[in-house]
Amino acid sequence: MSSWRKQKSRPQGGVLGHGLPRAGPVSDTIRRSAVASLMADPSRVRLLEGLEPADQLFLLIKGGARYFFITPEGRKVYLLWLVPGEIFGGASLLAKPSAFLVSTETVRDSCVLVWERKTIRGLATRYPKLLENGVAIATDYLIWYLASHLSLLCHTARQRLAHVLVSLANGMGRTCPSGIELDITNEQLANTANITLFTASRLLSEWQRRGAVAKTRGRVVLLCPERLFLS
Repeated sequence: MSSWRKQKSRPQGGVLGHGLPRAGPVSDTIRRSAVASLMADPSRVRLLEGLEPADQLFLLIKGGARYFFITPEGRKVYLLWLVPGEIFGGASLLAKPSAFLVSTETVRDSCVLVWERKTIRGLATRYPKLLENGVAIATDYLIWYLASHLSLLCHTARQRLAHVLVSLANGMGRTCPSGIELDITNEQLANTANITLFTASRLLSEWQRRGAVAKTRGRVVLLCPERLFLS
């Protein structure tokens, strides 16, 4: 269902063509949009054909990771966050070869166990429980999607952000003397809760004044979770 890859920065600026003058600079927004549009339909890029097959299964045993998706407009949308003990690349269990639907990135130093598709398919044949567990995990993803969609329809921005903070703290937070610490930015919180960056920053500032959280750059400490839900 996902892939794990490290992205390296590329030189910016125009492109040199053989016998042609250097093209003018292209804005980052236009560049990201163009690349995302192509990556959303890999069949349009012959050079990249076959580079993203679902041929490996990963088990996260240390650190943290998250699913994300790049929209045709170049926006990075965060999906499910993963903690040690969870897998990604589950599509490699399917009988019919397929491509990864989303991408996965680690959020800090992480360690994973990796099985090639042929190996994990062979193990699933010998131990059917593996395939049953894979179906159960896929069901959990559907439940998560349903809860996320209903939250978007039924809950306020405040409620969504509060639930995101509590769930992330329970799943991947680290206990510290003052509370539970999370390495996460305002932008990541906003994206996960489906709210604007401005709204996320405003709510976090309000909660900090109330003593519910302590916020520093790239980090949130959850001090008093119950205060997040006060109107």
